[in-house]
Amino acid sequence: MTDQSTSKETRRQQRAWRRQAASYDRKVERAERTMLDGSREWVAARATGRVLEVAVGTGRSLPYYPSGIELVGIDLSPEMLAIARTRAAETGVGDELRQGDAEALPFADASFDTVVCALALCSIPRPEVALAEMARVVVPGDSVVLVDHTRSDRAVVFVGQWLIERFTIPTQGEHLTRRHRGEVEAVGLEVVEHERLRSGAVERIRATRPLG
Repeated sequence: MTDQSTSKETRRQQRAWRRQAASYDRKVERAERTMLDGSREWVAARATGRVLEVAVGTGRSLPYYPSGIELVGIDLSPEMLAIARTRAAETGVGDELRQGDAEALPFADASFDTVVCALALCSIPRPEVALAEMARVVVPGDSVVLVDHTRSDRAVVFVGQWLIERFTIPTQGEHLTRRHRGEVEAVGLEVVEHERLRSGAVERIRATRPLG
């Protein structure tokens, strides 16, 4: 996925994931057992019907999905997808895993009953564009479910996040201080569940696409 329509920022992010793919699970495991504990379970528990996971990565959410769903996963990185396909074979979850860009989802309008994005909006170059795409492909009345880093309201935590970003943004494209609720609402989704955890540094959102 390196054609002329792909933005420079997206190509840079793709290169970053290529470098990180082999070590990603090891690096993220500790954070998911501590600060992000329960996050993947939370989003997966809200998935029903035909589900799209945007930025499925190495498939770390796959073991948590309920039985009976049809899961399609999309990711920018073929290296990450290769690991996800192994995990899909082990778990029996992941009907279709394919390469694609979150900012230009290759699906028709209203194709999915649930759209999930777990810990990925922090690194998508234009999260507002990706959210508009998620809103487009979800069935009216159904849910877009998100969990991600967000800027803490506690000054001491925010300073720590800001300092970490000085490294993570240029090397990994990862932002810790973005705020996504306003972007969710700006694309016309209605927030029906919202909570912030870990001193406000982790945010969970379930939003629906209005009927009509």
